[in-house]
Amino acid sequence: MSPSFAAVDYLEKAAAILTRIRQTQLEVIEKAANLCADTIANGGLVHLFGTGHSRMMVEEMFPRHGSFPGFHPIVELSLTYHNPVVGANGQRQAMFLEHVEGLGRVIMRNFVFAPPDVFMIFSNSGVNEVVVEVGLEAKRQGMPLIAVVSVEHCQAVRALHSSGQKLIDIADIVIDNCTPAGDAMVWIEGLEDPVGPGSTIGGAAVVNALKCAIAERLTQLGKPPLVLTSSYFLGEERSRQRFEDCYDDYRARVQRVYGRCGGDK
Repeated sequence: MSPSFAAVDYLEKAAAILTRIRQTQLEVIEKAANLCADTIANGGLVHLFGTGHSRMMVEEMFPRHGSFPGFHPIVELSLTYHNPVVGANGQRQAMFLEHVEGLGRVIMRNFVFAPPDVFMIFSNSGVNEVVVEVGLEAKRQGMPLIAVVSVEHCQAVRALHSSGQKLIDIADIVIDNCTPAGDAMVWIEGLEDPVGPGSTIGGAAVVNALKCAIAERLTQLGKPPLVLTSSYFLGEERSRQRFEDCYDDYRARVQRVYGRCGGDK
C-alpha cells in the first residue's frame, strides 16, 4: 500500500516548521534562555501560563522527564479541561471563558510575584482576552514577559482585548512557533477544510530548545539544574529519589508564591 499523501504532506510541513524555527528563532530563544536562567539562578521563578491546547506547552516545560525546577506552571482547569467536550465542564464553556475580560486579573490575584521573576505565556493566536490580560497584569507587576505565539497568525487577526493590544504588542521577547496562520496545514481534495494543526509541533520544539538552552546556561553559571531523569539513565531507585528531590526543590521554590498576601498591588 502506498503511503497516504496527506500523512506525508503533514510530516513535510511539520519538518518545515522545525527548519524555520532553527533558521529564524535561535537568537531570540537564546535571549529568552539567558533571562530565564539568570532568574532561576538567583532564586526567582519563570511563571508559565496558557489556555486551551497551549496548556500542553506549559506541562512540556515542567514537570516532565528531562525538565527541572525553577518554572511555575499556572493552568486553569476551566480554560483547559477539554476531555468532556460537551456537558458539564464542556468545551463551549472553556472557549467562552477565554474571552471574558477580568478573569485574567482574578487568576493573577492568587499569586505573589517578586523580582527577579519572569512570566511566559503560550498562545498560538496571541489575541484571546484572558491571555492578553494575564500578560498585561504580568507587565503591570514589573515582570519581563516572554510570549510564544504564531506571529503570522497573531498579525493576521484582529485584537480582541479592549486595550486593542495583542501579546506581540506587550511582550518583551516574542518567540515565533513558526506555525502558519490558521494552524491546520493539510488540504485534502474533496474536503472543504484543512486538517493537521502545526502549533503543537512548533510549540513543543520551542519549549524544549528553550529548556535545553536554560539548562546549559545554568550549568555554565555553576548552578546545574536538578533534572527529572528516567530510570533508563539512573536506575529505578535513583530515579525515584531524583523525582522526590525535584518535587521537594520545586515546593521550596514556590512556597513564597502562596505564602503571604500583600493585597492588591
